[in-house]
Amino acid sequence: MKIRKVLVANRGEIAIRVMRTLREMHIESVAVFSDSDKSARFHRFADEAYSIGGTTSRESYLAQEKILDVARRSGCDSIHPGYGFLSENAAFATACQDAGLIFIGPKPGVITALGDKTEARKLAIRAGLPIAAGTENAIDDIAEAHRIADGIGYPVLVKAAAGGGGKGMKQVQRSAEFEKLFRSAQSEAQSAFGDGRVYIEKYLENPRHIEIQILCDAHGHAVYLHERECSIQRRHQKVIEEAPSSVLTPELRKEMGECAVRLAVEAGYTNAGTVEFLLDKHRKFYFLEVNTRLQVEHPVTEMITGLDLVREQIRIAEGAALSFSQADVEMRGHSIECRVYAEDAANDFLPSIGRLSHYVEPNGFGVRTDSAVAQGSEITMHFDPMISKLVVWDKTRAQAIEKMRRALAEYEIAGVETTIPFCLFAMQHAAFQSGNFDTHFIQNFYTSREVAPQSPDRIEAAAVLASLLASMGVPTKKTESAMTSSREPKLAPAAETNWERRKYV
Repeated sequence: MKIRKVLVANRGEIAIRVMRTLREMHIESVAVFSDSDKSARFHRFADEAYSIGGTTSRESYLAQEKILDVARRSGCDSIHPGYGFLSENAAFATACQDAGLIFIGPKPGVITALGDKTEARKLAIRAGLPIAAGTENAIDDIAEAHRIADGIGYPVLVKAAAGGGGKGMKQVQRSAEFEKLFRSAQSEAQSAFGDGRVYIEKYLENPRHIEIQILCDAHGHAVYLHERECSIQRRHQKVIEEAPSSVLTPELRKEMGECAVRLAVEAGYTNAGTVEFLLDKHRKFYFLEVNTRLQVEHPVTEMITGLDLVREQIRIAEGAALSFSQADVEMRGHSIECRVYAEDAANDFLPSIGRLSHYVEPNGFGVRTDSAVAQGSEITMHFDPMISKLVVWDKTRAQAIEKMRRALAEYEIAGVETTIPFCLFAMQHAAFQSGNFDTHFIQNFYTSREVAPQSPDRIEAAAVLASLLASMGVPTKKTESAMTSSREPKLAPAAETNWERRKYV
């Protein structure tokens, strides 16, 4: 079936990113937006945009009936969920099918099986993937759980069976603290996912987080698009990603990729997905989980393979077979992504809300900025504080690092604190440059560092900008972002789109 009109059930930069590919494919796009996103930039990119009211996610982007109602009223034949919100919600995928809509993602039963961490472990075992020691099923008998943990040996992880992102996960270092942290993980899992089930897994010390991008069609074809290194994280959420990893040999890359494909085939997977692994200090890898959606960090894979993953998702959803085989998947150069969050990295990465009183994105050869903001945009408390994804590509990893340093230094943001200073710190750190780091990069090198004084040039540039903004009557907040220009800021266009093609309903 040829897809002709897609409702993008998301917001922000991922909504824009999906709509751009839809436009290139001559497919109409429909946006939905909440009351708190009335002035947001993303819905101006759609051919049609519908208000669904509400302020919070639960009142808007998680409100399935509102979204399905817009799909019906606007005449859509498909829904792309992006990432987050309803993207891994099997009930929503089922509701789309029941409404006669194509859900651009895997089948509901596959989402259910792989979304449950214990069921995913069972599938991985059947597919012959290496698994860290732990319980095969969720466990609620605390005494039995304690005995199992003692038998595995500490440290162990108590993990939510129904979720991810670090919620409902507790690291237990000693037997004496097991019961307290076990109950805490249950409580947090219940609060976050409405499901208090947990399981136990051996904690791998000093691991690296490696994930494999897969594409599977409905004709039995499955490929892996190499790996992404996602080890630099705060609160179990990624901040910097790159492709390929600096530590995988061609043999290890092939082994991990083939494991990911075997699991996909075992699960009956279709569309795009990611199989995640932990790699220990001995270069042994262990299955972690599957994300049944497009990943935030998918651009680095696109940059090294030359494939548009959203385009491939749509083709698969239309029923087309993959147009290439594993032998056709090339890997060219190196790509790095920095997530630019409105967070104060120097203050435990706490969110920093406010209006972007000045905003200029970097550009140039090999630089890609996926964003949904402009000068004057507001970062609120209602949604994820990501401002953009800054992505670079170059022929070698060393050149990509230098390009990212240049791009970060060109990025001009005032009005909120950002993670730009942390990203610059990482790019300049010997551990990152050498590739000798793990998931504890922030704890080992950043939070314990001595903060260096700001350079005179940066202080002067920031002072000039603050003076200019003040003369314009624009309220400012202290910013750590690189300020390399003293030009008077001008309000950027509200959207870079073909305005006459849009209509609001």
